[in-house]
Order: sequence, then C-alpha cells, then structure tokens
Amino acid sequence: MLARLEQVIGERRLADPSTSYVAKLSARGVPKIAQKLGEEAVEAVIAAMADDREGLIGESADLIFHLLVLLAAKGVTLADVAAELARREGVSGIVEKASRKG
Repeated sequence: MLARLEQVIGERRLADPSTSYVAKLSARGVPKIAQKLGEEAVEAVIAAMADDREGLIGESADLIFHLLVLLAAKGVTLADVAAELARREGVSGIVEKASRKG
C-alpha cells in the first residue's frame, strides 16, 4: 500500500493543481508541505492523548500521506528510508541516537 501511495503521489505532483491536492500542495513548496506534516503530527498526538483510537488511525494516515508528499518533494524514496531502517536494525536506539551527536 505504501509503495502504491508513493507511486500515485509521484504521478500527481506535477498534475494540474486545480484537480489534484498533491499537485496543489507541491506547488506551494516544501515549507507548506512541512507545515502540513507538522499539523498532522500534532493532530495524531492529540488523538493519542485523548485515547481516540479512530482519530489516531485517521490522523496517522494523514501523517503518513503528508510525509510521503514531503519525501517526494525532496527526492527521498521509501527505499531510502527502508535502507536507513535496515542500517539501524539490531542497534540499540540509545546507541544509535548517541552516534548522531557531534
């Protein structure tokens, strides 16, 4: 599903902004896409804190969608993200985070 969504976003990025939300958002640039991603993240947190399972599911879908739009705008693929996750596999989160300092 995520790979298909990534493909659809890629196809729609350069479509007519009057007919495609992805194209409209993309035309507004990375700052607007990043703002939308942040809004969705906050809404997901609010739903989680309110113990709103359905809200969390919906907001998580919005969050993932907007993340994929941002990744596409920056030329980053799901394969790039998967490679980074694979690189981190088996490494303690504490150790991995410490390795990013400096």
